[in-house]
Amino acid sequence: MSHQAFSPEKQDFGRDPVDVRDTDHYQKEYVHRFVDKWDELIDWDARYRSEGDFFVQLLKERGAKRVLDVAAGTGFHSVRLIEEGFEVCSVDGSAEMLAKAFENGRRRGHILRTIQADWRWLNRDVHATYDAVICLGNSFTHLHTEHDRRKTLAEFYATLKHDGCLILDQRNYDAILDHGASSSHKYYYCGRQVSAEPEYVDEGLARFRYSFPDDSVFHLNMFPLRRDYTRSLMKEVGFQDVTTYADFEEDSGTDGEEPDFFIHVAEKRYRNPEASEATDQED
Repeated sequence: MSHQAFSPEKQDFGRDPVDVRDTDHYQKEYVHRFVDKWDELIDWDARYRSEGDFFVQLLKERGAKRVLDVAAGTGFHSVRLIEEGFEVCSVDGSAEMLAKAFENGRRRGHILRTIQADWRWLNRDVHATYDAVICLGNSFTHLHTEHDRRKTLAEFYATLKHDGCLILDQRNYDAILDHGASSSHKYYYCGRQVSAEPEYVDEGLARFRYSFPDDSVFHLNMFPLRRDYTRSLMKEVGFQDVTTYADFEEDSGTDGEEPDFFIHVAEKRYRNPEASEATDQED
């Protein structure tokens, strides 16, 4: 990943924006003006209330102490976990995002440990192992090819200790692809008078439009991951078990209101299939 000396003020998607399906393009999408407004979209206080201690409890239940936040963005989850006593290292591919995260952390009395790194070569820049890796905020969908997704998951896997876990979230692209559903902003994007809606969708691209109260508009081009596809990739890379939650509740797969997001918890800990089968029979 190249380290840019400056960031342009305007996004550039070329003549045909829906043709932009390149993993590396995100560096041109997170321009300074967009990053500066990102916290309006999230609304930290509202998101604190909507998430509660969901991620904190997931990590504590697994005995995690050292956490690698590989999609730190403007620092929301890094700061949240630091305040809960976790040792956190914050990673992002965008220098603009990391600068904003560091500023947000300092404003709250914390000095974030930050690393700018491309996930596909994560272990080139991150030289420690962690109890947990978190990849939140729909960030994994910036990877536009299956090769990039597999390589990234393998890098996450290698960064984890032998009994570590990966927590990764994604929008409910199944609903968007199949029904044209859009986010209700109930949990993730809590900012008032801010919209984050799909503008164009096909099986290979989800182009989102972000509108702000001052009439500024930005876009992100992402890959629309289907729920079961993501779960399969995790298992194929080597994770032993994957539990999926729908908006912070375990996903039962039953019909009902479509969730905004899916959250996958992938365990690296080895489970003996024969022992598991014996336990199931005893039950």
